Amino acid sequence: MDELTTLPDRQPTLRVVTMPADCSYTGDVFGGWIMAQVDIAGSIPAVHRARGRVATVAVNSFLFKQPVFMGDIVSFYAHIDNVGRTSIAVNVEVYVQRDPAQPVCVKVTEATLTYVAVDENRRPREVPPEV
Repeated sequence: MDELTTLPDRQPTLRVVTMPADCSYTGDVFGGWIMAQVDIAGSIPAVHRARGRVATVAVNSFLFKQPVFMGDIVSFYAHIDNVGRTSIAVNVEVYVQRDPAQPVCVKVTEATLTYVAVDENRRPREVPPEV
């Protein structure tokens, strides 16, 4: 059973509508597609905080709570959890809005990823101080 909820009271980092190419023949969105979108969403605040290029170095946790279906509007909310010397941990929560005739909102996925700030040679560099 879907746990109905509402979207967080802030702007999503990324919002996408799922399409047939993102789904299996039964209309379920591929987990790998969701993982890729989570990585994109998580990298956005990491790039801004690092003030430059980052590389994904770890998926610390990834929990699929509910399925995602073709036509769902998928919203990704990313925020920084922790900043180390070269690394940035980002939490991403994923919600879907579905069925425009009888709208529902469901939290479908949550994940924590770690990014490392890298230089032009793709070697780790220090994360600059926060401004």
